[in-house]
Amino acid sequence: MPRKRPVVGIIGNSHLINDQYSVHAGGTMNSQAVSEVAGALPLLIPADPRYVSVAELLEVCDGFLLTGGRPNVHPEEYGEAPTPAHGDFDRGRDAVVLPLVRACVERGQPFFGVCRGFQEVNVAMGGTLHPEIRDLPGRLNHRMPPDGTLEEKFALRHSVRFTEGGVYHRLLGAAEVMTNTLHGQGINTPGERIVIEGFAPDGTPEAVYIKDAPGFSLAVQWHPEWNAANDPVSRPLFTAFGEAVRDWAARNG
Repeated sequence: MPRKRPVVGIIGNSHLINDQYSVHAGGTMNSQAVSEVAGALPLLIPADPRYVSVAELLEVCDGFLLTGGRPNVHPEEYGEAPTPAHGDFDRGRDAVVLPLVRACVERGQPFFGVCRGFQEVNVAMGGTLHPEIRDLPGRLNHRMPPDGTLEEKFALRHSVRFTEGGVYHRLLGAAEVMTNTLHGQGINTPGERIVIEGFAPDGTPEAVYIKDAPGFSLAVQWHPEWNAANDPVSRPLFTAFGEAVRDWAARNG
């Protein structure tokens, strides 16, 4: 029999089809990156505490991909009041993912945060977010272009410079890379133990990990799941994540 693949829980987003039919969904590119590059079995998670518990997820899954998504983390999670600039929310996802991140950090269970997932990692560790970074002096507009093909929307748009000799520099073999950018919010104050190792040219934090976390705890503000099998930045990130998940499964299976 072929060796059983470890399971990566992919955080799903809640939204409506035709403004009526409620679904939990995840982009196909997330499943493709997990399966083809990380070498794991992708399992879509309905991120709603009415249906799943953190304890169950930790038992069923070996690692987690904290995906991007249109709704933002509710600012009450970091002590601020909501405003129109904060956009839409997904309180079910907040209730599942924030404690899930903290549990994974404590256990050493691997997770990889992407875009909203990057922001969730910061908030879970006590950090705060800017609701709209393009309104800050000197910042770029990091939002997804409103028009064009998927290829155009996910095209490489700015550089990210890493800390010399840091985790990302060693993993990617480069001190500076090009990435896509499709986000409106960003880190304001970093959470406890959040180490920022990558910045966009305008100073926006783009790559973090959690200091002294016993397991894989990387998170990036861009979308490495796009073209993950071929992109020279995305592929080593998902490969390393897959290795961490396999290690966890071997030790805890």
